[in-house]
Amino acid sequence: MMKPTTGRRPLRGGRARAAAAALCLLAGALTAAASGGGPAAALTPPVALTADDLTTWQTNGIVWSMAASDAGVVYAGGTFSTVRPPDAAPGASEQPAVNFAAFDAATGAPTGCSLSFTVSSGTATVRSLALSPDQGTLYAGGRFGSVNGVGVSNIAAIDVASCTPRQDFKFAVSATVRALAVTADTVYLGGDFTSVAGQARKMFAAVTTAGALKPWKADADEVGRAVELTPDRKHVLLGGDFFTVNGTTSHALAVVDATSGAVKKSYPAGFIPNTSTVQDLTTDSTGFYTANEGTGGGVFDGRIALDLGDFEQRWRDTCLGATQAVLVHKGVLYSGSHAHDCASMGEFPNQPRKHLLAQSVDDPKLLPWFPDTNDGIGEPVGPRVMAQADKGGHHYLWVGGEFTTVNGSAQQGLTRFADGPDTGAPWVPNVSLSTVSPGKVEVNWQTGFDTDDGELTYRIYRDGASTPVHTTTGYSLFWDRPQLRWTDTDVAPGETHSYRISASDGTNTSAKSAAVSATVTSAAEKYPAKVLADGASLYWRYDEGSSTFAGDTGPGLDNGFLRNSPAYRQTPAAVAGPSTAIGFNGSDEYAYSNRRHPQPTRFSVETWIRTTTTKGGRIIGFSNLTMQNSTQYDKHVYMRDDGRLVFGLKSGSVRTITTPSAYNNGAWHHVVATQGPGGMALYVDGQLRASSALYTDNEKYDGYWRVGGDNLNGWPSRPTSNFFAGQIDETAVYPTALSGAQVSSHYALRTGG
Repeated sequence: MMKPTTGRRPLRGGRARAAAAALCLLAGALTAAASGGGPAAALTPPVALTADDLTTWQTNGIVWSMAASDAGVVYAGGTFSTVRPPDAAPGASEQPAVNFAAFDAATGAPTGCSLSFTVSSGTATVRSLALSPDQGTLYAGGRFGSVNGVGVSNIAAIDVASCTPRQDFKFAVSATVRALAVTADTVYLGGDFTSVAGQARKMFAAVTTAGALKPWKADADEVGRAVELTPDRKHVLLGGDFFTVNGTTSHALAVVDATSGAVKKSYPAGFIPNTSTVQDLTTDSTGFYTANEGTGGGVFDGRIALDLGDFEQRWRDTCLGATQAVLVHKGVLYSGSHAHDCASMGEFPNQPRKHLLAQSVDDPKLLPWFPDTNDGIGEPVGPRVMAQADKGGHHYLWVGGEFTTVNGSAQQGLTRFADGPDTGAPWVPNVSLSTVSPGKVEVNWQTGFDTDDGELTYRIYRDGASTPVHTTTGYSLFWDRPQLRWTDTDVAPGETHSYRISASDGTNTSAKSAAVSATVTSAAEKYPAKVLADGASLYWRYDEGSSTFAGDTGPGLDNGFLRNSPAYRQTPAAVAGPSTAIGFNGSDEYAYSNRRHPQPTRFSVETWIRTTTTKGGRIIGFSNLTMQNSTQYDKHVYMRDDGRLVFGLKSGSVRTITTPSAYNNGAWHHVVATQGPGGMALYVDGQLRASSALYTDNEKYDGYWRVGGDNLNGWPSRPTSNFFAGQIDETAVYPTALSGAQVSSHYALRTGG
């Protein structure tokens, strides 16, 4: 079922968030700054495409190549034998399509053009497709020996009007053709070959549109994977695995003359690391852009933007996770990759792969456009190729590759996106209330997420009213969902009020959050008041009834992200009052801070614990990852199997101090660890239990505060479990080393004192 004008998938697919949300929740927490600005727009400029996938026919194998015509036809080549309708399972309703198919750009359905690319032995594949400027001829490259029974040698020219192979374009290419670029009189090709038309040509060559070999020569020593013409047609951009072109050192990327093949711009050793290659190239009016894949140490997997004026670098990103395809639309570089770690450029940390990204052509910062596929079959790496077309007043981005799901729903080999309409609503905000201060209610919420909108509008509703009492905006990304806060002062002590919040992208609005209620107090709660007065930069009280949100009670709004559904609202809590605790299972439940922090050189961590575990576990600490066990981790407190507590950090090597007594007796215990100019100190229940004046520094890295578990490999008396089984409450982090007197005063206020 699809809408006849756009072929847009109903909500089951692109934004049927139930399935997609389950995947995206793995991605972690998001960054927003509240403001009183105007409402959000449906798409956040410069993004001009929605993340909603459209109903599209599928292949039963890998799509390696695509080309799109001005008439709105998208040609797809690869390694497959059938196509099938949207939503059809593999093997159902299939039609023959031997390594090639043509589709209507606007409906996603096959056209009448059917070709069969075959080879006498081995596996045939179509690795590159390119249309002539006049749109009359479609050139195909790959590994094949015939097209519809007509003998060819790894390259063919197809008459578009009749959808038949041209008989006047025949010459031998010795191996696979992986890349094509076409002008009015020349076809440039790249690949694995060493001869073309019986003459030596290594990895790159040029022929006339009649199939005659040209004297143009750009011989390379390794595989050619990408060929692209500059807009003025004066230069040819080459990408691949090579280290030399025409004897000139230039690894993976080179610019050559379009007439002679002479090298016009080479790139020195190290510009692209020896362990990385260029998989794809694309251009716009001012620049060209690379898709890079690396293996082994020193990899470079990201994208490079270069200026056409001097062929020098404009920017590069350093995301890890090989990039296979790039394409520009309205000033945005869209890419297909399996990016999993962009922390080196201030974006998301190492986590499950994201396969479709967008960046401004002028800035590598990731833009809010996050549709997704899975890795799929084959290598597998997900998307392999992109193409774009206009038809019926809409612009379409097509993506092909190895994937078998798109936005959480089954879809193999092909998918597409358009410039509208935007049909998916943002996630529902997670809400928490705080009444630690008298005479007001602090309404806190974890910002939502929308796959193609960063700026969202939030509306707060009180006591069931249909009109919001407050409206604000905030910016969020899938890995950075910050906390926002609005303080309701139009209340009186003793009153109970309920609150709900919705999120809107300007076109689509989420459901309202479940109602959350709180009673306004007449006096400050003494324990949290003291924590805040002593300068806590992070303060989680765990009063949320569900969701992934651990609200920060303090002014820093450094909220936590709860993983794997811990036990909420546990009672009795550690301190007197209406607050509750949280329970962790000791196997996979934990919390991490939404915000990434620089190395804390002076700090205190404070929390309450209650457990009877004999398997120990990490209680609180600093770590470099959020979604996996970390590879850098210290500044932590963990429990040994015997119940004794260890405070550890790295200062040259592992340094620890340990309590003489055990604390796994089922009672609540107050734990504080500090490091400052005086060294290390570990307090339990208001008393100093262990200390060392020797170590005043710790390991330098950016990271996140994690509570409930993480890696403990390499630490002394390592417990059986990395994760803590028990209840935790009143977690706070300070940018200073608390004094013994401050610690004792906190403990003394546990009864409300």
